[in-house]
Amino acid sequence: MTETLLIIEDNEQNFYMMRFLLEKSGFEVIGAENGREGIDKALLIKPQGILLDIQLPEMDGYAVASELKKHDELKRVPIIAVTSYAMVGDRERVLAAGATGYIEKPIDPETFVSEIARYLAESQRDREK
Repeated sequence: MTETLLIIEDNEQNFYMMRFLLEKSGFEVIGAENGREGIDKALLIKPQGILLDIQLPEMDGYAVASELKKHDELKRVPIIAVTSYAMVGDRERVLAAGATGYIEKPIDPETFVSEIARYLAESQRDREK
């Protein structure tokens, strides 16, 4: 079964790189350019994981993560923040908003897919408990 990932990212180059790496590894990738579109698509497609930029137009990633976790059908979907926010406290703030993981930009193409796979596997183990 192919796992579907939703990438909520407004930067076309960042989206392209993540999509390329993930599709090359067998994932199906759906994109959204802003938070509202991302929430709507998440509710519609119920992805196995959500990759979320924090610096988004209209609605930042903190608000998006918080909103996603309000929906019962998305509560167990892992949200991985993929962000250039790397200051002290940023990781904790993202996790407090509802993200289950955190990857700093620029992403490392050598480890990106394995990091995503690790978060998905951890989430699956947690659901089986």
